[in-house]
Amino acid sequence: MVTVTSTAEADTPAVPVRLAELTTLHLGGPAPALHRARTAGQVADLVGAADAAGTGVLVLGGGSNLVVADDGVPCPVVRIEISGYAVAPDPVVPGRDLVTVGAGEDWDALVARTVSDGYGELAPLSGIPGSTGATPVQNVGAYGSEIADTLVSVEVYDRTAHRAAVLTADELQLGYRTSVLRGSERAVVTAVTFALTRDEVPVRYAELARSLGVPLGGTAPAADVRTAVLELRRGKGMVLDDADPDTRSAGSFFTNPILDAERARDADSAIRARLGAEVTYPSYPVTGADPGTVKLSAAWLIDRAGFTKGHPGPRGGAALSSKHTLALTNRGGSTEDLLALAREIRDGVHAAFGVRLHPEPVFVGVDLDQASSPSSLA
Repeated sequence: MVTVTSTAEADTPAVPVRLAELTTLHLGGPAPALHRARTAGQVADLVGAADAAGTGVLVLGGGSNLVVADDGVPCPVVRIEISGYAVAPDPVVPGRDLVTVGAGEDWDALVARTVSDGYGELAPLSGIPGSTGATPVQNVGAYGSEIADTLVSVEVYDRTAHRAAVLTADELQLGYRTSVLRGSERAVVTAVTFALTRDEVPVRYAELARSLGVPLGGTAPAADVRTAVLELRRGKGMVLDDADPDTRSAGSFFTNPILDAERARDADSAIRARLGAEVTYPSYPVTGADPGTVKLSAAWLIDRAGFTKGHPGPRGGAALSSKHTLALTNRGGSTEDLLALAREIRDGVHAAFGVRLHPEPVFVGVDLDQASSPSSLA
């Protein structure tokens, strides 16, 4: 196991906290105690103690992908703040390095550091808020890249075996915005190892290629890719900025729907019935899936179902971003205000096109089908 060192001392004293202070949505009620885990050993002690006591525990990273109930949670919160950055030559692939990072490192700061160090692969993932340890859990992706492209392994605290362990990328079964750890209480990530090179970055996303002025499938320097991605994300309100209310969000709220051949044909018929037989729309093949399987654009479906940028929620207090229809933003309201908007959009897209959108964030104490309820978080 590669261990990331940390200079942190003991866990800070536990204090009550409002989860709105720890989430990018600025939503979420109280928790009775907040612990800050700055070493893998502290994670084992704190999470293990909560598991043994049966109190439940909410493990938190950067809070960028959480929707938390207005009533909060009845259990302690453990925030992962493990730091560290270690580089070693890959013993298998010449010219490639293994970069191991503490799970609590800020993700975009890590991307900036790797680009500064000459590595290119993470540059398309610039500007994504949150902690490094959360990125493999949902296989974070953007602009034609995803964590699965470079992930080697993760170090975890195994909550079932009560010990440290290593899971390889294959064992994580990474898929589109998912892994075996997503929605699971099996383990807590404490460190992440990536395989990186100093090559130029392949540009696999048309919008990014246009911004860089290179052909799709061409390459560009990592620093140029990072600059272009940050500019594109800022234009969509997807880079955190206290002065920009559009960034009070959990990023893209819905995943792009993946439809098998039959459902894709039904969706195509519904789209043409609503918008005209000659309409064109974004549709992408899905590598490794059955023939005819396609991925549609959730943002395109939301907009064509009548929910344009800035659309207000039915209860007030929440609205679609004025810059991007995939971001649901907090406009000074509550979690229930946000969920009312999410339900309206989900149901409206289904009524218009027969396509069911699925949320990307993790829900704590709430879901899209019923009102807030206490979460056991066992």
